[in-house]
Amino acid sequence: MIQSILKDKATRLFIILGGVFIANALLAEFIGVKIFSLEDTVGLPRANMNIFGGSFSFHLSAGVLLWPVVFIMTDIINEYYGRKGVRFLSYLAVVLIAYAFMVVLGTIHLAPSEYFKMGPDISSPNNAYRGVFGQGLWIIVGSLVAFLVGQILDVIVFHRIKRATGEKNIWIRATGSTLISQLVDSFVVLFIAFYLGPLLEGDHTRKWTLQQLMVTGSGNYLYKFVVALLLTPVIYLLHAWIEKYLGNDLAAKMKQSAMGKA
Repeated sequence: MIQSILKDKATRLFIILGGVFIANALLAEFIGVKIFSLEDTVGLPRANMNIFGGSFSFHLSAGVLLWPVVFIMTDIINEYYGRKGVRFLSYLAVVLIAYAFMVVLGTIHLAPSEYFKMGPDISSPNNAYRGVFGQGLWIIVGSLVAFLVGQILDVIVFHRIKRATGEKNIWIRATGSTLISQLVDSFVVLFIAFYLGPLLEGDHTRKWTLQQLMVTGSGNYLYKFVVALLLTPVIYLLHAWIEKYLGNDLAAKMKQSAMGKA
């Protein structure tokens, strides 16, 4: 039974694309706790731009390194498996990410063993573990909500552009849908994590101002905008590989079916 399933090219491709999609989404959530300076990383002077009345430099979550991969996978899956395929994998990814966070948060409360000794450069390995993996609840909620909203918007925009432009010009529907969905994603996660959450808890010391949200969100989106454009050739390479793997007839049939399911 398993052998017959894996022999089906469309099924095997869905498993591969889905695996890459979920793995990168999960990793992006966990590495996102680290904030890095883009300018210092690539050896450039700080931008120090003025946006919405605030000074801005590229201080980004490490998760932005992998989210472009997730959205490329979204567009590829959308092309061949339609809205239902993307929706299934998006919901599955959210459930698995939530499960992973619950497991990690549970391990934080385990009493550390005496074997969990101090390292030469860490005052307390248990506190370090808690600091790295113990992301705030509202950051997790904001990230998951932003992910789902972005995925749903990406699918809708993708198919509307495809209906308007036809089968050609892959980059327009793939890059265009990503740019629009990422615009919303960049601000939703910050709004929930650093404005709405603290506001509901009554903790005004952690609540960002709207100016901070606009400055930080704009910087994150500017980075994603540039990366999305730079990754356009990757989309064409993936399409070419998939077309060769599936064969022209099967690929055309799958794309037609995907449009019908949209």
